[in-house]
Amino acid sequence: MKNILFIAPPAGGKGTQSNLLVENYGYVHISTGDLLRDVDETTLLGKKIREIQASGHLVDDETVFELLKEKLKTIKGHHFLLDGCVRTVKQANIMEELLTEIGLSLDIVIELDVPYDALLKRATGRLSCPRCKAIYNKFFKQPFNEGICDNCGEALVLRNDDNEETFKVRYDTYLKNATPILEFYENLGKLVKIDGINDTEKMISEKIKND
Repeated sequence: MKNILFIAPPAGGKGTQSNLLVENYGYVHISTGDLLRDVDETTLLGKKIREIQASGHLVDDETVFELLKEKLKTIKGHHFLLDGCVRTVKQANIMEELLTEIGLSLDIVIELDVPYDALLKRATGRLSCPRCKAIYNKFFKQPFNEGICDNCGEALVLRNDDNEETFKVRYDTYLKNATPILEFYENLGKLVKIDGINDTEKMISEKIKND
């Protein structure tokens, strides 16, 4: 099994594939967003992070990776997948150094390749249940009764920001930020591009098992 970093465009299916790896293979899913939200405020590091956030500033890379380092130290013996932990080439370099320092490695970087039109339909067709949090899509996964959640009968909602204009901005931002990161990992020989539409789960399974 291999330690993984996922890189995918908005609505690219990263969350779905991450959940499958956790359920099927026991991966530890690590998101810097989750780490920051769930930080232990009784520790010195936790207090520092809350003070930075309370001031209205973004938590700096050094502090975020210090938090990530502490998390990684607790999961030795388990394979991990990283989500949202690398957003710049600078952070990619820091990640490589951090993992080497604590005796771990990032074995494979998986880019989920999904055509723009499919991404757009995934994003703009998304319907969610405000009660049980179930997700549907008016193009791909419609509820049995239009506009009604199959699980709990609640009326489904479409988020205001799930529109084509907003999605295009998010997608263009992703391309701008992700391209140099993908090049960085390609130069390290770690990048693998996987079809995010057909047999995605099967292809990921094959890649994480093969040496």
